[in-house]
Amino acid sequence: MSTPRQRYREQVRSEIKRAALAQVGSGGAAALSLNAVARQLGMTGPAIYKYFDGRDDLLTELILDGYGEAAAAVRAGVSEGAPRERLHALAGALVGWALAHPHLFELVTGTPSPGYRAPPESVRRGREVLGPFLPVFGLGRCGPAAEPLREQVRRWVEETPEVAAWVRAHAPGADAATALTGTILAWSRLQGILALEVHGRFVNVGPALVTAEMDTLADAMNL
Repeated sequence: MSTPRQRYREQVRSEIKRAALAQVGSGGAAALSLNAVARQLGMTGPAIYKYFDGRDDLLTELILDGYGEAAAAVRAGVSEGAPRERLHALAGALVGWALAHPHLFELVTGTPSPGYRAPPESVRRGREVLGPFLPVFGLGRCGPAAEPLREQVRRWVEETPEVAAWVRAHAPGADAATALTGTILAWSRLQGILALEVHGRFVNVGPALVTAEMDTLADAMNL
Protein backbone atom coordinates (compact mmCIF):
# COMPACT_ATOMS: atom_id res chain seq x y z
CA MET A 1 0.00 0.00 0.00
CA SER A 2 1.35 3.42 -0.93
CA THR A 3 2.01 6.04 1.72
CA PRO A 4 0.36 9.49 1.79
CA ARG A 5 3.67 10.99 0.64
CA GLN A 6 3.80 8.63 -2.34
CA ARG A 7 0.19 9.36 -3.25
CA TYR A 8 0.83 13.09 -3.07
CA ARG A 9 3.90 12.74 -5.27
CA GLU A 10 1.96 10.79 -7.91
CA GLN A 11 -0.83 13.36 -7.80
CA VAL A 12 1.61 16.20 -8.42
CA ARG A 13 3.33 14.27 -11.21
CA SER A 14 -0.05 13.69 -12.87
CA GLU A 15 -0.88 17.40 -12.62
CA ILE A 16 2.46 18.30 -14.17
CA LYS A 17 1.90 15.89 -17.05
CA ARG A 18 -1.60 17.22 -17.71
CA ALA A 19 -0.31 20.79 -17.78
CA ALA A 20 2.60 19.79 -20.01
CA LEU A 21 0.32 17.98 -22.46
CA ALA A 22 -1.95 21.02 -22.66
CA GLN A 23 1.09 23.14 -23.43
CA VAL A 24 2.21 20.70 -26.13
CA GLY A 25 -1.29 20.87 -27.59
CA SER A 26 -1.21 24.63 -27.90
CA GLY A 27 2.34 25.08 -29.18
CA GLY A 28 3.86 21.72 -30.03
CA ALA A 29 6.48 19.73 -28.15
CA ALA A 30 9.21 22.24 -28.98
CA ALA A 31 7.31 24.86 -26.99
CA LEU A 32 7.24 22.82 -23.79
CA SER A 33 8.75 24.80 -20.92
CA LEU A 34 9.18 23.42 -17.42
CA ASN A 35 9.18 26.94 -16.00
CA ALA A 36 5.86 27.70 -17.71
CA VAL A 37 4.36 24.46 -16.38
CA ALA A 38 5.63 25.29 -12.90
CA ARG A 39 4.10 28.78 -13.03
CA GLN A 40 0.78 27.36 -14.16
CA LEU A 41 0.72 25.02 -11.17
CA GLY A 42 1.90 27.65 -8.70
CA MET A 43 5.30 26.02 -8.26
CA THR A 44 8.78 27.42 -8.49
CA GLY A 45 10.96 26.36 -11.41
CA PRO A 46 13.42 24.37 -9.28
CA ALA A 47 10.58 22.59 -7.46
CA ILE A 48 9.46 20.81 -10.60
CA TYR A 49 12.81 19.03 -10.77
CA LYS A 50 11.81 17.11 -7.65
CA TYR A 51 9.35 15.26 -9.90
CA PHE A 52 11.10 15.14 -13.29
CA ASP A 53 14.78 15.23 -14.12
CA GLY A 54 14.26 17.68 -16.95
CA ARG A 55 12.25 18.57 -20.01
CA ASP A 56 13.23 15.45 -21.94
CA ASP A 57 12.33 13.26 -18.97
CA LEU A 58 8.86 14.81 -18.91
CA LEU A 59 8.48 14.37 -22.68
CA THR A 60 9.50 10.73 -22.33
CA GLU A 61 6.85 10.15 -19.68
CA LEU A 62 4.20 11.67 -21.93
CA ILE A 63 5.30 9.55 -24.88
CA LEU A 64 5.32 6.33 -22.87
CA ASP A 65 1.89 7.20 -21.48
CA GLY A 66 0.69 7.77 -25.04
CA TYR A 67 1.93 4.38 -26.19
CA GLY A 68 0.33 2.74 -23.19
CA GLU A 69 -3.04 4.37 -23.86
CA ALA A 70 -2.88 3.55 -27.58
CA ALA A 71 -2.02 -0.09 -26.81
CA ALA A 72 -4.93 -0.34 -24.38
CA ALA A 73 -7.30 1.10 -26.98
CA VAL A 74 -6.14 -1.37 -29.64
CA ARG A 75 -6.41 -4.31 -27.24
CA ALA A 76 -9.99 -3.24 -26.54
CA GLY A 77 -10.61 -3.52 -30.28
CA VAL A 78 -9.62 -7.19 -30.43
CA SER A 79 -12.62 -9.17 -31.66
CA GLU A 80 -13.70 -12.49 -33.06
CA GLY A 81 -14.89 -13.14 -36.57
CA ALA A 82 -13.42 -13.05 -40.04
CA PRO A 83 -9.92 -11.58 -40.41
CA ARG A 84 -11.17 -8.59 -42.38
CA GLU A 85 -13.72 -7.75 -39.70
CA ARG A 86 -11.06 -8.07 -37.03
CA LEU A 87 -8.77 -5.73 -38.98
CA HIS A 88 -11.49 -3.09 -39.25
CA ALA A 89 -12.16 -3.35 -35.51
CA LEU A 90 -8.48 -2.85 -34.63
CA ALA A 91 -8.09 0.03 -37.06
CA GLY A 92 -11.23 1.68 -35.73
CA ALA A 93 -9.98 1.37 -32.16
CA LEU A 94 -6.66 3.02 -33.00
CA VAL A 95 -8.30 5.77 -35.03
CA GLY A 96 -10.80 6.48 -32.28
CA TRP A 97 -8.05 6.84 -29.71
CA ALA A 98 -5.91 9.07 -31.93
CA LEU A 99 -8.75 11.45 -32.76
CA ALA A 100 -9.72 11.66 -29.09
CA HIS A 101 -6.10 12.32 -28.06
CA PRO A 102 -4.48 14.14 -30.99
CA HIS A 103 -1.62 15.63 -28.99
CA LEU A 104 -0.56 12.25 -27.63
CA PHE A 105 -0.85 10.76 -31.12
CA GLU A 106 1.51 13.40 -32.46
CA LEU A 107 3.98 12.77 -29.65
CA VAL A 108 4.17 9.02 -30.30
CA THR A 109 4.33 9.26 -34.09
CA GLY A 110 6.51 12.31 -34.71
CA THR A 111 9.74 13.92 -33.56
CA PRO A 112 8.72 15.60 -30.30
CA SER A 113 11.49 18.19 -30.19
CA PRO A 114 14.81 18.95 -31.90
CA GLY A 115 17.61 16.98 -30.26
CA TYR A 116 15.28 14.72 -28.30
CA ARG A 117 16.12 11.02 -28.32
CA ALA A 118 13.42 8.54 -27.39
CA PRO A 119 14.53 5.84 -24.94
CA PRO A 120 14.72 2.16 -25.99
CA GLU A 121 11.62 1.54 -23.87
CA SER A 122 9.56 3.43 -26.44
CA VAL A 123 10.28 0.70 -29.02
CA ARG A 124 8.79 -1.96 -26.76
CA ARG A 125 5.78 0.23 -26.02
CA GLY A 126 5.28 0.80 -29.74
CA ARG A 127 5.25 -2.93 -30.33
CA GLU A 128 2.48 -3.28 -27.77
CA VAL A 129 0.32 -1.05 -29.96
CA LEU A 130 0.96 -3.17 -33.05
CA GLY A 131 0.91 -6.61 -31.43
CA PRO A 132 -2.84 -7.28 -31.88
CA PHE A 133 -2.52 -6.76 -35.64
CA LEU A 134 -0.01 -9.60 -36.04
CA PRO A 135 -2.33 -12.59 -35.57
CA VAL A 136 -4.80 -11.09 -38.03
CA PHE A 137 -2.25 -10.74 -40.81
CA GLY A 138 -0.76 -14.08 -39.84
CA LEU A 139 -3.93 -15.59 -41.31
CA GLY A 140 -3.24 -14.00 -44.69
CA ARG A 141 -0.90 -14.44 -47.59
CA CYS A 142 1.05 -11.70 -49.34
CA GLY A 143 -0.10 -10.95 -52.86
CA PRO A 144 2.31 -9.95 -55.66
CA ALA A 145 2.32 -6.27 -54.68
CA ALA A 146 3.31 -7.00 -51.08
CA GLU A 147 5.79 -9.79 -51.78
CA PRO A 148 8.88 -7.57 -52.32
CA LEU A 149 8.30 -5.98 -48.92
CA ARG A 150 7.73 -9.38 -47.36
CA GLU A 151 11.13 -10.52 -48.62
CA GLN A 152 12.84 -7.57 -46.93
CA VAL A 153 10.88 -8.16 -43.75
CA ARG A 154 11.79 -11.86 -43.84
CA ARG A 155 15.49 -10.97 -43.78
CA TRP A 156 14.89 -8.51 -40.93
CA VAL A 157 13.08 -11.17 -38.89
CA GLU A 158 15.83 -13.73 -39.52
CA GLU A 159 18.56 -11.29 -38.52
CA THR A 160 16.76 -9.93 -35.43
CA PRO A 161 15.83 -12.62 -32.89
CA GLU A 162 14.06 -10.10 -30.68
CA VAL A 163 11.68 -9.14 -33.47
CA ALA A 164 11.13 -12.76 -34.43
CA ALA A 165 10.26 -13.66 -30.84
CA TRP A 166 7.83 -10.74 -30.57
CA VAL A 167 5.99 -11.70 -33.76
CA ARG A 168 5.78 -15.37 -32.86
CA ALA A 169 4.52 -14.58 -29.37
CA HIS A 170 1.51 -12.84 -30.92
CA ALA A 171 1.06 -15.03 -34.00
CA PRO A 172 2.32 -18.52 -33.13
CA GLY A 173 2.36 -20.88 -36.05
CA ALA A 174 1.98 -18.11 -38.62
CA ASP A 175 4.59 -17.06 -41.14
CA ALA A 176 6.35 -14.30 -39.18
CA ALA A 177 7.34 -12.31 -42.27
CA THR A 178 3.78 -12.27 -43.59
CA ALA A 179 2.29 -11.25 -40.23
CA LEU A 180 4.79 -8.44 -39.81
CA THR A 181 4.49 -7.24 -43.40
CA GLY A 182 0.76 -6.76 -43.06
CA THR A 183 1.17 -5.05 -39.70
CA ILE A 184 3.76 -2.62 -41.08
CA LEU A 185 1.51 -1.77 -44.01
CA ALA A 186 -1.48 -1.24 -41.72
CA TRP A 187 0.50 1.04 -39.39
CA SER A 188 1.93 3.13 -42.22
CA ARG A 189 -1.48 3.62 -43.82
CA LEU A 190 -3.24 4.42 -40.57
CA GLN A 191 -0.51 6.80 -39.45
CA GLY A 192 -0.65 8.66 -42.75
CA ILE A 193 -4.42 9.02 -42.64
CA LEU A 194 -4.42 10.09 -39.01
CA ALA A 195 -1.67 12.65 -39.54
CA LEU A 196 -3.83 14.32 -42.19
CA GLU A 197 -6.97 14.00 -40.09
CA VAL A 198 -5.40 15.37 -36.90
CA HIS A 199 -4.02 18.37 -38.79
CA GLY A 200 -7.43 19.12 -40.30
CA ARG A 201 -6.53 18.24 -43.89
CA PHE A 202 -9.66 16.10 -44.25
CA VAL A 203 -13.27 17.07 -43.63
CA ASN A 204 -15.65 14.13 -43.22
CA VAL A 205 -13.33 11.94 -45.30
CA GLY A 206 -11.16 10.20 -42.71
CA PRO A 207 -13.49 7.35 -41.61
CA ALA A 208 -14.38 6.40 -45.18
CA LEU A 209 -10.73 6.52 -46.17
CA VAL A 210 -9.74 4.26 -43.27
CA THR A 211 -12.35 1.72 -44.37
CA ALA A 212 -11.20 1.88 -47.97
CA GLU A 213 -7.52 1.56 -47.08
CA MET A 214 -8.08 -1.39 -44.76
CA ASP A 215 -10.18 -3.13 -47.41
CA THR A 216 -7.48 -2.53 -50.01
CA LEU A 217 -4.86 -3.86 -47.61
CA ALA A 218 -7.01 -6.88 -46.79
CA ASP A 219 -7.23 -7.63 -50.51
CA ALA A 220 -3.45 -7.32 -50.89
CA MET A 221 -2.91 -9.69 -47.96
CA ASN A 222 -5.62 -12.14 -49.06
CA LEU A 223 -7.62 -11.80 -45.86
